[in-house]
Amino acid sequence: MGLRDIDNYPPQEPFSEIGVRYHIRTLELGAGVCGESFAYGDDPYQEVAVFSAPKPTGDVIAFMHGGGWTNGYKEWLAFMAPPLTAAGITFVSMGYRLAPAVIWPAGVEDAAAGIKWVHANIAAHGGDRERIFVGGHSAGGHQATWLAVRDDWQQAAGVPEDVIRGVLPVSGVYDFTEAGGMPARPRFLGDKVANDRDASPIHNIANTPPFLMTWGDADFPHLITQAGAMADALRAAGAAVETCCLYNCDHLGASYACGDVAAPWLSNVKEWVEKIRD
Repeated sequence: MGLRDIDNYPPQEPFSEIGVRYHIRTLELGAGVCGESFAYGDDPYQEVAVFSAPKPTGDVIAFMHGGGWTNGYKEWLAFMAPPLTAAGITFVSMGYRLAPAVIWPAGVEDAAAGIKWVHANIAAHGGDRERIFVGGHSAGGHQATWLAVRDDWQQAAGVPEDVIRGVLPVSGVYDFTEAGGMPARPRFLGDKVANDRDASPIHNIANTPPFLMTWGDADFPHLITQAGAMADALRAAGAAVETCCLYNCDHLGASYACGDVAAPWLSNVKEWVEKIRD
């Protein structure tokens, strides 16, 4: 089926002011962009949207939306598809269940199931299952990074340990402990204090695929600090890490830049993906 009508989703938590702006703008930017929706679970949020490339290179970018783990739709990211598919990259927007209906680790379990679906099915859409790159904005960047650095979910999901060829977090969250400087403890962590460390990618580095880490120069200060600390930790563990600071971009602007052909993110991604291909 095509992209799901937003009104057909179960209700979410009320949007914050910044969430309202982002919701309106992303739907405007993605208006008219066509993709196909596929379920990887029974819940309406457990779906992926596939945007096929007219001349596929085999490269696949599976990306997860932000929204503070309490809001968001896979349809938000349709605006990213046109420039990526024009470059031959098969683009997949992955949905996942949201807090407070579910709490940690349900979101990353959904993301793992979404990656399993991509690995099993993407060949039918022009993608190569050995060339899956995973990313996300904000909360989605957190989930993509957590899956990429862990080595204990792939076997259960029935995918190779190196299923993620590279990671593209944008304005991601990497540390929920006190050292991370989060202004508030996210609700998706639930009541268990141990979840703060368990959910923090910076404290769970076992795998070290290549990273392209991005943030806006006017992003939330704690996320800029976390990105630098995460890049340092990954390099110390042996990962190849490249960074991209998007100038004149706040937290939302960093996301919008991912679909802007005039912004550096797209050219950086294409060069980075080709480098890993070689």
